[in-house]
Amino acid sequence: MKNPSALLQLNLSCRKASSGFSLIELLIVILIISILMTAGVMGLKNLSAGKGTSSAIATCESLVNEARTIAISKHCKSRLMVDVDDSSSDNYLRRVVIAHQKINDDGTIDPNAWILASRAYFLPSGTYYSQEYSQLTDGGNIPEAAMTGENFTSLYAGSYAYYEFNAEGISLNPGASFILGGGIRPKGQEPKFIKDAEKDLAGFVIWRNGRTSTYRNPEHMNMDSSRKNF
Repeated sequence: MKNPSALLQLNLSCRKASSGFSLIELLIVILIISILMTAGVMGLKNLSAGKGTSSAIATCESLVNEARTIAISKHCKSRLMVDVDDSSSDNYLRRVVIAHQKINDDGTIDPNAWILASRAYFLPSGTYYSQEYSQLTDGGNIPEAAMTGENFTSLYAGSYAYYEFNAEGISLNPGASFILGGGIRPKGQEPKFIKDAEKDLAGFVIWRNGRTSTYRNPEHMNMDSSRKNF
């Protein structure tokens, strides 16, 4: 008859040998953790982009109201403008400014000179103005102007897409849309969507009286989800 104590020791040693993880099992666990962490990071990036677009839309709507108020208070035309000048610049499709016509010392208005009304607002990182989806009511492009002058030299000079108001605060391109989207933009290139276009885009329309209405449905933005660029 075998020694019971010897059998017990053999059984315990077998349990100890089988209680650890093999190298393959450890590699599988590490792989699973890596996949979960990558998915979590991408989810946070997408969530951040969505929040950036939402907050930018709210700010730009307030800038529309500010531009309209300036036009009424100064009795001249004003513009809400988005930088569309140089794709190699960090300002491209992200810098938003307000300007109004220059008022001379004698109170007359110089229709061809424009003055910056305030410092520039920059859209959040990863959020861009969409020239393709921002349109007039007839489907035409938002007008552009080359801004130069005493307040547009060096730092601010360039081409801007603009939304204009007259001295009564009436929109001169009523029904025009203002669309933003979340994406990525390699230096010198156009922004590209980082996920489904329906979730990336947001915007509003500017009515004749200068008020705005936020889009609730991507179909209202004249968007084609098969497109991947702004």
